[in-house]
Amino acid sequence: MLFEVAILEKPTKKEVEDEGKSERLVFGPKAVVANDSQSAAISAVLDGGTNGEKLEVDRSRMTVLVRPFA
Repeated sequence: MLFEVAILEKPTKKEVEDEGKSERLVFGPKAVVANDSQSAAISAVLDGGTNGEKLEVDRSRMTVLVRPFA
């Protein structure tokens, strides 16, 4: 199946208070081929999606958004 995946990084509490930062898009949205939505999310996080890009993100602050491409 084909999925569309995006990864957001949430700012720390300090970044929000001091600098007024908001969420940052660090990946996508990009198409990922996988068997299910969980596999698509894992592929995007571990492999950087379809292009093998290295993600520069704090994994404890990231949100992975996945939707089927239909």
